[in-house]
Amino acid sequence: MNQSGRIFSIFFLCSFYAAMCCTSLYAQSYNDVVEEAMDCVKKDSLVRAESLFLKALKMDPSNARNALLFSNLGTVQKRLGKTDEAIKSYTMALNIIPYSTAMLLNRAALYLELNLADKAYVDYCNVIDLLPDNVEARLFRAYIYMQRRQYQEARIDYNVVLGKEADNVTALLGMVMLDEKEGRYASARDRLNLLIQKNPGDFSLYKMRANLEWSQRNLDTALLDLEQAMKLNPRDAEIRLMKGDIYLEKKDKRKAEDAYEEAIVLGVSRAELHDRLEKCR
Repeated sequence: MNQSGRIFSIFFLCSFYAAMCCTSLYAQSYNDVVEEAMDCVKKDSLVRAESLFLKALKMDPSNARNALLFSNLGTVQKRLGKTDEAIKSYTMALNIIPYSTAMLLNRAALYLELNLADKAYVDYCNVIDLLPDNVEARLFRAYIYMQRRQYQEARIDYNVVLGKEADNVTALLGMVMLDEKEGRYASARDRLNLLIQKNPGDFSLYKMRANLEWSQRNLDTALLDLEQAMKLNPRDAEIRLMKGDIYLEKKDKRKAEDAYEEAIVLGVSRAELHDRLEKCR
């Protein structure tokens, strides 16, 4: 090989080695930025984390890890209150990995927070298509069906959840509400009785059963449940309001007034109860 050929070969090898080194440093730099961003998330330094995720995405737009970066960025932006940006980030993640149920669930939850139930519904349906027994997607889709008054569809979703988790409280409560709406009061009462047996310290269940009994004009039974709820949560003003309203129906104005006065002590404004108090006179 002549001298010029040797010089060219040496130059080529040096250039190739330099390029490889630059590529390695570039990749390492991307990884370092990502690691620092994740560390910031752990430390709750969310503004810094957002900036670093965006920096990493610009450094290597075609990196295979960017779907996860967009997803993490969306979660950080959600926590920062940047909901529109978070939606865009989740969508970018899903453009890369359209069948990621975790990302679909994240975006659906944010859509629900923004009262975009129709868009959330589509994401939950997509999750269920991929994972038919997914409890989170079934519960939230049932909630959307309830809002739409599609009670039969909601019941199907709740039944799927209960088939997988027989003691799922959210699904059982959903079925109670469905039973009430469809006039199946005995079934609603039975479900509530079962829930109270398993969760005797949950005052909200007694309030629910009191409401059910009240709707069926079982006023004394409703008052017994409210008394139990009050023992479990003495600071709940709503219990006093319910008691006052029931006593008014029973024409017991003195007890109704006492209940309303207790509600005022617990923070309800007297002006709000003016009309009710007038009925006690």
